[in-house]
Amino acid sequence: MKIEQIYTGCLAQGAYYIESKGEVAIIDPLREVKPYIEKATEDSAKVKYIFETHFHADFVSGHLTLAKETGAEIIYGPLANPSFDATIAKDGQEFKLGDISIIALHTPGHTMESTTYLLRDINGKDHAIFSGDTLFLGDVGRPDLAQKAAHMTQEELAETLYDSLRNKIMPLADDVIVYPAHGAGSACGKNMMKETVDTLGNQKKMNYALRADMTKEEFVKEVTEGLLPPPSYFPLNVKMNKEGYPDIDDILERGINPLSPKDFETLANETGAIVLDVRHQNEYIKGHIPRSIFIGIGGDFAPWVGALIADVQQPILLVTPEGKEEETITRLSRVGFDNTLGYLEGSFEAWKKASKDYDTITSIPASEFKDIINKKEVPVFDVRKESEFVAEHMENAYNTPLGFINNHLSEFPDDATFYMHCAGGYRSVIAASILKSRGIHNFIDIGGGFKDIIAAGIKTTDYVCPTTLN
Repeated sequence: MKIEQIYTGCLAQGAYYIESKGEVAIIDPLREVKPYIEKATEDSAKVKYIFETHFHADFVSGHLTLAKETGAEIIYGPLANPSFDATIAKDGQEFKLGDISIIALHTPGHTMESTTYLLRDINGKDHAIFSGDTLFLGDVGRPDLAQKAAHMTQEELAETLYDSLRNKIMPLADDVIVYPAHGAGSACGKNMMKETVDTLGNQKKMNYALRADMTKEEFVKEVTEGLLPPPSYFPLNVKMNKEGYPDIDDILERGINPLSPKDFETLANETGAIVLDVRHQNEYIKGHIPRSIFIGIGGDFAPWVGALIADVQQPILLVTPEGKEEETITRLSRVGFDNTLGYLEGSFEAWKKASKDYDTITSIPASEFKDIINKKEVPVFDVRKESEFVAEHMENAYNTPLGFINNHLSEFPDDATFYMHCAGGYRSVIAASILKSRGIHNFIDIGGGFKDIIAAGIKTTDYVCPTTLN
């Protein structure tokens, strides 16, 4: 028996490859399925099953393409209603895989079709659970994402989740291994650990939602407290996962379309495409196409695209580091953004060589900013998450979280120069590009973000450990 976690950091997502005696099961595959097929080929094995824990909201799964390429059977849990051929497992149904078996445990609550898959070894012993978004390490799946589709309130879904955890998962032995669908950084939970594998016994000790003496009322209160609105692209990804999507090869064929600066500019004007610049923030600061949006591929690229561009149908033209075109299109497609029309051949240097107009961002080091605030008080906007801001921030700073920057546009001064920072310099440049695209130019970025602000000795509030915040 072989179990391999295939973890994708930019999505904080875990897919799973399980092989026994030449038969393979894939759990929650990503959209680009070639790595799974290659692994099976290396093992002289055949992909037999594709298990989906639920209809994912934060990424487009690879179930349809993988089934087409391998002939494998797609399996969902009870209450799933996909628009394509799939096996809808009964609660407790067993699926044989070589010498082992996988049992579908219906665990509704995150969504109503959510299912945990229990793996039993050759001896019939419970070995591991693949818990999807039902149970994370340190947290459980948020119960608000499916409330409209399920015609239930988030509180009712949370009550359902409580029952699922107590009746299906917590009775399992402490040595059972927990393999979740997501880790820290995912928007599908709020308190996840940085680890990606653990034992159920340790989770019973560490996970607030699995306290033995926890009442249902306490669970509902704690699980629903502090939930931020989900990214607006989530329902669009659910729709694609339920109803289908184009093959990624077709997306790549259309998107890998090199364009000269002239053709790039013409196509942008004709289609209303967003120009998305994915280079490093330091390069973007020094020069970029006017009104382009920066979301660097070196950071949490796909989730920020989903949160800030939102409409998966939006046409996109790319400015990438040379050689990163295919990777960028692939990563966009993971969250359903399939309408890439092409990229600027030669990257931004080609734009400059063509004598096209370009813009820059004024950015100063924290040491220079310290000299400025020692002389006068200036408005400062912190674009980190609210939890980061509450934990520690500059005195008198305003919190305008990047994820909701469009809701804060009226809060920025009309004419006075203001300053902006994040934690390390990535998110503030994203915010700067959005402000510029909205016609707001009277700001200065603090390079290096809050990390450099602290290093420069600028006064901040006393630190409050985030785990004590309620």
